[in-house]
Amino acid sequence: MCGIVGAVAEKDIVPILIEGLRRLEYRGYDSAGVAVLRDDGSIGLSRTVGKVAELDAKLKKTPLLGNTGVAHTRWATHGGVTEANAHPHLSGGRVAVIHNGIIENFQPIKDEMLAKGYVFESETDTEVAAHLVHDYLKQGLDLVEAVGKAVERFEGAYALLVIDAEDPDRIVVSRVASPLVIGLGDGENFVASGVPALLPVTQRFIYLEQGDLAEIRRDGVRIVDSAGKEVTREVHETEWDSASAEKAPYEHFMLKEIFDQPSALADTLYGRVANQRVIPESLGEKANELLGRVENIHIVACGTSYNAGCVGKYWIEAIAGVPTHVEIASEYRYRKVFVPKNSLFVTLSQSGETADTLEALRMAKRLGYIGTLTICNSAHSSMVRESDLVMMTQAGPEIGVASTKAFTTQLLSILLVTLMMAKHRGMSVDKEKDFVANLTHAAAASDSTLKMSDELKELAKDFADKQHTLFLGRGPMWPIAMEGALKLKEISYIHAEAYAAGELKHGPLALIDEEMPVVVVAPNNELLDKLKSNMQVVRARGGQLYVFADADTGIESEEGMKVIKMPHADRLIAPIVYTVPLQLLAYHVAVLRGTDVDQPRNLAKSVTVE
Repeated sequence: MCGIVGAVAEKDIVPILIEGLRRLEYRGYDSAGVAVLRDDGSIGLSRTVGKVAELDAKLKKTPLLGNTGVAHTRWATHGGVTEANAHPHLSGGRVAVIHNGIIENFQPIKDEMLAKGYVFESETDTEVAAHLVHDYLKQGLDLVEAVGKAVERFEGAYALLVIDAEDPDRIVVSRVASPLVIGLGDGENFVASGVPALLPVTQRFIYLEQGDLAEIRRDGVRIVDSAGKEVTREVHETEWDSASAEKAPYEHFMLKEIFDQPSALADTLYGRVANQRVIPESLGEKANELLGRVENIHIVACGTSYNAGCVGKYWIEAIAGVPTHVEIASEYRYRKVFVPKNSLFVTLSQSGETADTLEALRMAKRLGYIGTLTICNSAHSSMVRESDLVMMTQAGPEIGVASTKAFTTQLLSILLVTLMMAKHRGMSVDKEKDFVANLTHAAAASDSTLKMSDELKELAKDFADKQHTLFLGRGPMWPIAMEGALKLKEISYIHAEAYAAGELKHGPLALIDEEMPVVVVAPNNELLDKLKSNMQVVRARGGQLYVFADADTGIESEEGMKVIKMPHADRLIAPIVYTVPLQLLAYHVAVLRGTDVDQPRNLAKSVTVE
């Protein structure tokens, strides 16, 4: 999604900013802009709708020169695709701001700024940051203090860069979920949302951590953590190519992509929600006409995407009230299909080129569906080109064969589509706002589970010498158990399978013994008491339980049962949040077993053959 680049140097940094934006174009965007601090004390601003090449052409006609500046590529979220909504945003001719992510509580801050006489020139949530920082500067605060005070008020997942025309030798940045990396030079320093942007100018990097606030000057960098304590972050030196750079500082791409998920989830909301409402038009120009006619849904997918579709069935039927059928693409292709009246055909695919799913889509277009929708992570793929409606997951490049961030962003995308359908079927405005409020917390909730990595690394020792594992869940957590089992078998080569917990007594119970770990996903929902009964059946037969449980479930560790306490998550987003620790568990088990985590045997990232 959005790209961020900033630079402080003794030379003109505009070419560096533009090249950095070019190297981040893979993220997807619809407008671009640059702001630099000029020698006369003013801010030079240039923005355009369209590609970086168009911004570059505009700058060639009307050049900007400066030693300190920031640049941005934007994917529309709050407000349409216009030059006025493109970043950077200014305040009082003094402050310029660029921003990735979403400031969830921008509206009350905007109302406050309006009351103070600030004029808003855009529809974005970002502009409130510019005006709020400017207001704090007027009160006499230093730029670092002003940004820190502003960030304390923001809710959401974001990255923020701020420059001040009256303090021209530094950039102040803040990272909350959305990633930022600092590039270190000789008498010059840089910042970006991804390493590739900075490879032409440096090979020395500092990766900012969650909650960090940093001051970037030509002669150095100062970092303050979320507790307000000045800290030193490790400097990573490398001669990476672009692919390697994307992995560092993580040992494997899979681990990096697991940790990418909060920012990927935040990016996936871009352009799909505004003012606590979903935007059906973001699916395409036919969206309102098709969604208004839908009476049935048919989801077809493979592998991890199939598991996402199975979760989607629970959401769509419960929230939108639309009967939903989910099917494996390779099975769909080879049977006589009955298409109920006014059915929408939905495909899920990370690559958009999965052979069975693509052929199922082509088959469906001949069978009388009212339309097709693809949820996909590859903007130029065949499925995207051939579908009537499209929801891009905005996970960014996913190199590891075992899908992680592509899966969780698929889940969030399905939830967005569900709310769009429910909106067409009479969902109240208040209910819609409640649902969207929960969606916007998915990134932060997932980020909190990443802190469990060390705990899960220790837990992995219990699985490393096992040959089999059983995963259990109920309701929408059953497909999450399926995904947990799939991750474990894909990368550790341990035989793993998943069941709806109520099915234990219908066969799987015969497998239970002390050598069969049983992993249970147990959020606090309406099925919890039933799930507790299923767990007792396992314990009575000597099985070892590993329970991922919400802290308020009342489930505690005891002999024969280890409880992994999960941060609280609303029931709506629990399937997304509970996925992350299952990925981490699989990863740490695979590392202990010495397997090839990123490229497991016999598997390919994109299955383009039948």
